[in-house]
Amino acid sequence: MAENEKKDEKKIIIDEDWKQQAKKEKEVLEAKEEAEKQQGEQHNRRGALPKGDFTALMSMLFTQTLFSLGLIQAKGEEKREPDLALAKYNIDMLEALEEKTKGNLTDDEKKTLTGTLNELRMAYVKVMESIQKQE
Repeated sequence: MAENEKKDEKKIIIDEDWKQQAKKEKEVLEAKEEAEKQQGEQHNRRGALPKGDFTALMSMLFTQTLFSLGLIQAKGEEKREPDLALAKYNIDMLEALEEKTKGNLTDDEKKTLTGTLNELRMAYVKVMESIQKQE
């Protein structure tokens, strides 16, 4: 009879261990599902990201330059003073792309890059002249 009790105890311990393991696995799955849900919600707020290509890179640097020149701002953000050094840095980055990709761009990419650089250089000069007039 003592032998039967020992076998029963082992079964109970194994069953309890199994229940604890199942509970842990369930908690892990729930945490993973919650993380995926939050990630999905963040994606919906942000929207889909554009394709990561050369045009997107140019667009990103273009936008950063406009921000640094004070020509655009984030929604609800107060207008801030232009940061000409940062604007020049972003323009220099685009110039480096132009130099390093010479001969490797499609006609459309080359036209877009040249037009973007010209537009940003003109905007830089206008903002700089505006600042100088204020002083």
